[in-house]
Amino acid sequence: MELSHLKLEKVDLRDADLTGARLNGALMAGANLAGAVLFGADLRDIDLRKANLAKADLRGASLRGANLADANLAGCDLREGRIALQDRVQGFRYLDHAGGPGELSFAVLSGANLAGAQMTNANALATDFTEANLAGAFLGGARLIKARLDGADLTGADIAGADLSGASLRRAVLVRVDLSFATVEGADLSEALHTPPAVVYVDDRPLVGLVNAHEAFCVSGGDSGEAVRLDGVDFRPMRNLRRRKLSGLHAPGSVFFGLDMEGVELQGADLSRCDLRGVNLRGADLRGAKLIDAQLGRANLRGAQLGPLEIGPGRYARTDLSRATLRHADLRTAHARRARFLGADLHEARMELCDLAGAELEV
Repeated sequence: MELSHLKLEKVDLRDADLTGARLNGALMAGANLAGAVLFGADLRDIDLRKANLAKADLRGASLRGANLADANLAGCDLREGRIALQDRVQGFRYLDHAGGPGELSFAVLSGANLAGAQMTNANALATDFTEANLAGAFLGGARLIKARLDGADLTGADIAGADLSGASLRRAVLVRVDLSFATVEGADLSEALHTPPAVVYVDDRPLVGLVNAHEAFCVSGGDSGEAVRLDGVDFRPMRNLRRRKLSGLHAPGSVFFGLDMEGVELQGADLSRCDLRGVNLRGADLRGAKLIDAQLGRANLRGAQLGPLEIGPGRYARTDLSRATLRHADLRTAHARRARFLGADLHEARMELCDLAGAELEV
């Protein structure tokens, strides 16, 4: 079927059979293609931003130059595949689109959900997977040469035999990822998160004990415990900081990735440059906290307190989120009066009913 360059935004094509269709250059942003069969389809240069392609069959599809930013591709099949057609002269011939089957090179998949996707042997030269969710994806034998995977979540992904030569994986999450059978020559793995240790020690003291001491200091008003400094510490082994009282915690550059911190009290805390991606901070008290350059992608800040903290008569410390990354974060019903968001990345952040009165926002 010839459907190239058609305007099909937000079209509902759930479970449609589009095997071998020519959709190159089509405008399909926001389309619902969940469960659709796009086996061997020509999807070159297509606009599928924010489209739903969950569990779609994309085997052998040519996606060279396609834009799938923020699309849902969870559980989709992107493996190689070819369509054989009957031919009176040749008997059978392959249906080929320019770019070849299973072609993902130069496609844009930034922020896309590819959790559990089948991408074995996929050709993804210089493809943009920035901040994409590739947790549990099958990337065995995939050609990811010079691909951009900065901030991507590859937790539990299978990359055996994958070629990541020259790829950028800065701040990528590589928990339970075996790199020993992949080619990573020239790849940038700086600040990548690997599997956390079972126990973390700071100056020969267990992290759990230090956190307990700081909480005792906060609860007692300084009569017991101690105020601790935990610069650059990996908090992931704690797993849960729900409703802990940790006001004034000094932990710049620390890792809290994926932790449950619902209702935690962190008034006046220094969390600058911290990795708080995917953290549950629902209802957390972050008044007056420093979150400068913090990574808060996909964090849950629903109903969080981000307003000013009174530090004396007529004196207030504002919550500072300058240059923080809040891509896909949930800030619904949060209280962010007078908060600083200068240079912050709020791409696709949920801001409904967020109180931003007096906040510093760059437009």
